[in-house]
Amino acid sequence: MRGYLASSITVACAAALVLPLSLTSGALAAPPGDVPDVLGSTRGDVSGVPGSTRGDVPDVPGSTRSMPLQPLGTATADRTLQAPVQGLPRQDVESFSLVGIVWDDASVPLDGTVEVRTRGAGSRTWSAWQEVETHNEDHAADPGTAESESGRVRGATAPLWVGASDGVEVRVQALRRAGGLPEGMRLELVDPGDDPADTGTIASGPGTEGSEGRAPVGGLEIPALNQLDTEVEAAAAGDLVFDAVTAKPYIGPRPRIVTRQGWGADESLREEGFVYTNSVKAAFVHHSDTGNNYSCQEAPSVLRSIYRYHVESSGWRDIGYNFAVDKCGNIYEGRAGGVAKPVQGAHTLGFNKNSTGIAVLGSYNSSSPPAAAVTAVARLTAWKLGLYGVNPKGRVTLTSGGSGKYAEGTKVTLNAIAGHRDGFDTDCPGGRLYGKLGITRTASATYQGR
Repeated sequence: MRGYLASSITVACAAALVLPLSLTSGALAAPPGDVPDVLGSTRGDVSGVPGSTRGDVPDVPGSTRSMPLQPLGTATADRTLQAPVQGLPRQDVESFSLVGIVWDDASVPLDGTVEVRTRGAGSRTWSAWQEVETHNEDHAADPGTAESESGRVRGATAPLWVGASDGVEVRVQALRRAGGLPEGMRLELVDPGDDPADTGTIASGPGTEGSEGRAPVGGLEIPALNQLDTEVEAAAAGDLVFDAVTAKPYIGPRPRIVTRQGWGADESLREEGFVYTNSVKAAFVHHSDTGNNYSCQEAPSVLRSIYRYHVESSGWRDIGYNFAVDKCGNIYEGRAGGVAKPVQGAHTLGFNKNSTGIAVLGSYNSSSPPAAAVTAVARLTAWKLGLYGVNPKGRVTLTSGGSGKYAEGTKVTLNAIAGHRDGFDTDCPGGRLYGKLGITRTASATYQGR
């Protein structure tokens, strides 16, 4: 149930090459060279291979419900000041699995604390109070883009995954009286819906390297390729994967990737068409900050919930991340447009151009990321950056679109595999995950054969 965003449009897209590249036609903004319609065209969902469309939407309805917050009086803030409190008293609701707070003006920060507690579906047990990350403005489309100026974008906290629940209580307290709280605050309750009936079981670890073959139209996953076949794939694409020919000695093997159809994305939610940037010079690593209380079997549900929260609640055109990685090392296609293409995301404010965003599902400020997840990021970046001739251990220069940390137009030199905090004043991707980026760069370069 969208309420304030509406679209349900079918888009045609081009068929894949002999090996499953991500090539699209009919895009909102085509990448340089105007990608031709290779070997004819096919209607229907070919998520990631060659690029997600709106056909064959799986039967995973889900829902998003908004509940306006109510004044709850005042409380002591900063030890001496009385600050306003808003929220909702404990109450029964329809089933949901993810929560967040949104408000009318995305330019207004929520200078306060947000806490929720929930009751497990069908039980009488309430959780302890859980804090929701309020500083989420750093995950957003770049200033001046059509996405950021659509008029639909709202202020939003990070989403929090709580699992299947049917009771909720919320309190939001300003940190100081003078600042107050943003106008129009409301609680968003997201039900991810059931998994697609034909998705099957998500593996407890990443796909087997060398599982060759072509992903079927509407396929649930893009199979892994060994390094030789990945180089052939890139050479066959020619200028469709930019700099691939010159880069081919250093392209890591393509890892297995679960497509949007594989995790059950409802393609009618997002805006039609795709937006591309010129290249992929860097990969920004994030944590989703949705908490670690999920199983790998639940990861597709977490993704569907984040997707709904980004589009329906926050007002973005699609999920913000280009890829996601779960705690078992499974890799998922994120924003639609093709996994090998330079799809412009909304993951690192000011640096979405010429970059890709990878979110590790979970919160990693105090918890260490699983080794399988770190390895998956290394494998994914070895392939993705390799397609564009980028050394994972190298440094690249990006121009800021305006991030708060760097003024618009500032040329910034960053690691090719960077953390979100390198481009914006944020804790993301969490100190424990950020501390793993050094070994990630080394492993990624090794997978490229450097």
